Amino acid sequence: MTSELANRRFVIGGIAVFIVAVYITRLFMLQLMSDDYRKSADSNAFLKKIEYPSRGIIYDRKGKVMVYNQPAYDIMVVMNEAKDHIDTLELCEALGLTREYFDKRMEDIKDRNKNPGYSRYTQQTFLTQLDEKDFSVFREKIFRFPGFYIQRRSLRQYQYPYAAHVLGDVAEVSQGDIEDDDYYIRGDYIGKLGVERFYEKQLRGEKGVQILLRDARGRIQGRYQDGKFDKRPVAGKNLTLSIDVDVQALGERLLEGKIGSIVAIEPKTGEVICMVSSPTYDPRIMTGRKRGKNHMMLQQNVWKPLLNRSIMGQYPPGSTFKTTQALTYLTEGIITPTTAFSCHHGFQFKGLHVGCHGHGSPLALVDALSTSCNAYFCWGLYYMIGNRQKYGKPLVAMNRWRDYMVSMGFGYKLGIDLPGEKRGLIPNGDYYDNAYKGSWNGLTIISISIGQGEVNLTPLQIANLGATIANRGYYITPHVVKKVQGEQLDTTYTKKHYTMASETAYNWVVAGMRSSVLKGTCKALSSAPYAVCGKTGTAQNRGQDHSVFMCFAPMEDPKIAIAVYVENGGFGADYAVPIGGLIMEKYLTGKLSSNSEKRAADFQSRRIAYGSRNR
Repeated sequence: MTSELANRRFVIGGIAVFIVAVYITRLFMLQLMSDDYRKSADSNAFLKKIEYPSRGIIYDRKGKVMVYNQPAYDIMVVMNEAKDHIDTLELCEALGLTREYFDKRMEDIKDRNKNPGYSRYTQQTFLTQLDEKDFSVFREKIFRFPGFYIQRRSLRQYQYPYAAHVLGDVAEVSQGDIEDDDYYIRGDYIGKLGVERFYEKQLRGEKGVQILLRDARGRIQGRYQDGKFDKRPVAGKNLTLSIDVDVQALGERLLEGKIGSIVAIEPKTGEVICMVSSPTYDPRIMTGRKRGKNHMMLQQNVWKPLLNRSIMGQYPPGSTFKTTQALTYLTEGIITPTTAFSCHHGFQFKGLHVGCHGHGSPLALVDALSTSCNAYFCWGLYYMIGNRQKYGKPLVAMNRWRDYMVSMGFGYKLGIDLPGEKRGLIPNGDYYDNAYKGSWNGLTIISISIGQGEVNLTPLQIANLGATIANRGYYITPHVVKKVQGEQLDTTYTKKHYTMASETAYNWVVAGMRSSVLKGTCKALSSAPYAVCGKTGTAQNRGQDHSVFMCFAPMEDPKIAIAVYVENGGFGADYAVPIGGLIMEKYLTGKLSSNSEKRAADFQSRRIAYGSRNR
């Protein structure tokens, strides 16, 4: 019996200890671990008001302001302070809202699925981006609406209707943005596209905070300890772009009513002078409270104006690619500058025919580039891939060819300081082994020698090819930002990348491109007051061919390299050459002559009929 009583005492004692432990644990959780109660206590005594920094200003290469800030205001609400007896109709009237919108917005704020960071003790975004006029009306009445506060912001403004794809835009953060970077909270803004996105951390600056003291009734009494613990915001860093806004404006004029791209690069620095993608849009429609509606409109447009074709469009380069073949064949010893091949209206061998336009025959290298002879470069590839004495088998020769192309900046992203760049396509031996089950040769893949077949490049890569030839064998990664305030430019955008081709080979290709301007397919530019080197391309397509042109000038001291790509524009000389010539003149001389201005107006008015296909 004594033993049974002793056991009961142990059981009862254990239960008592357990209950005490539960209470102690719960008390500990409430007082020390519960974020909810801590916020409640803090919110009774303090209001932490975030101060947002001014976002960095963006200038063009000549110092013209392209993007600046304008004051805007958000309406914030602390749900725990918002009183039921607020005159909701008066609040809606002051903000120009309907009662239905007010009720839905308040419910959405409290919905943790839509607003995962919700707390009734902290400020939540009720309404964003009020302009000065609407803000003034509300400010006079805000004392009547306890729990509602004004948050000063800055609204991005775009000075010109140009360069939308380069500049990008700013919008409210997504939940993914918040999860990726704890700098952001609900209602913050972030760069979404272009340099606004790529240079977000430099542009955004650092937030400040004011700690305001409340009384027992929640009324603001001033700064806590006279602002001792406040933190001032740090403004974002300004950017100077390499873009020349005047050249950019001309390029966008010239591509009106057309689908395509213009990219111009300063060869010695890799700085992008202009980057035009058409169709485009006015960046000024992507600001303010109508941004979402306008973004949806652009997204649903079948011509895809949001697509930056300069870095995302992947196209056959056509005959501009023949320069890369000349460089490869010369350096590998497949040909010499005097090697001549016959052209009987094209390449004809073992029943295979690749057509070509009429010109003299046989031709050596310089004339082959000048006349853009298809047969010449087909023969070169045939002899390279079939050279078993040098390479052993086609797969090894093909991979050697691929290595040359990669060294010239093809097949992979160049690394421009813009989001969304595509890599294009350069095939290798394994690609063709898989495609043809190991049974293939130079004839099977002959079209890649003239920039057709599997080869795809972006307009940026074609422009970079022009810059590489202008530099006689190296390029610097193209970039659109010339300077970041208070920082050195990333070494990515100052390092020289040398190709596998020899300097001698480049000199011969330069001679061929100069000959093309003096007496070949680019003859329309022969009268320019500076020595232009160019190469046209007519890229085959299921419909009308694409018009392509790559050039640089002046020949001996290159200041600009250009690629022009006009979808369904026909021969290279039809659209791409004259457009490239106008861009070159504008940049090198600072203006267009009266005759050139007339030609620019003519090309601006031309429209290419594309039908209703989804592009």
